[in-house]
Amino acid sequence: ALLLGGTLVFTNCGGGSEEGSQENATEQTTEGQNQNQEQQAEEVDPMTDKGIGPVSSVELGDAIDEELAKKGEELFSSKGCTACHDINEKRVGPPLKDVTKRRTPEWIMNMILNPTEMTQKDPIAKKLLGEYAAPMSNQNLTQEEARSILEYLRKVDAQ
Repeated sequence: ALLLGGTLVFTNCGGGSEEGSQENATEQTTEGQNQNQEQQAEEVDPMTDKGIGPVSSVELGDAIDEELAKKGEELFSSKGCTACHDINEKRVGPPLKDVTKRRTPEWIMNMILNPTEMTQKDPIAKKLLGEYAAPMSNQNLTQEEARSILEYLRKVDAQ
């Protein structure tokens, strides 16, 4: 009985508990994955990363297309982007001021059009998801609509 009691105390204190070892291994794996994602995001140049999605190339003019930017601003409001994003302040999602100076046009459009796959596979989007802990919702926009939102963000960043 004494031997059995000692074994139970030893096992319950973690000295051979499979459950405790598994929990510890899971925590270490999660921490390692988070560090790996951060390292991958740091290794990717955000001004060359085009993201993952349907947009591989975007032609931007030097001047802002005011009509397109106005349409983008209307979509930004009507599609509910303002529920999670502000231009200057952090909300559920990151502030968008100067986003066109921090990311490629293709990355921005792919994040708008393909947020689920982006947050699963793109190192920068994965890091943002880890930081904000709220995935961006897919608004099922067309490429033309995403392009107009990009133009609106370009206009905001030019001001």
